[in-house]
Amino acid sequence: MFKPTSSDPNVQVVEIPVSDRWRIYHRLQELSIPCCCPADGSLVVEVNSAIAAFLVRSTVQHFLATRQELLDWLERCWTADIFS
Repeated sequence: MFKPTSSDPNVQVVEIPVSDRWRIYHRLQELSIPCCCPADGSLVVEVNSAIAAFLVRSTVQHFLATRQELLDWLERCWTADIFS
């Protein structure tokens, strides 16, 4: 089981509403990203790579963004000129 230490620079405390915390926690577990939910209500996640950081951000965005924010993000992705 993942146990965070305060001296580890790869450990970040993410402020997540309690109503979404467990859903995000379980999704991160499915993605094999070490995390835990201490009694203080926080979600502690170990981010030790750029891919893990992207997956955490994407997971949190999926659960917390409004439908309009997700549509706007998708529109920006479609209109981004990534091949020039």
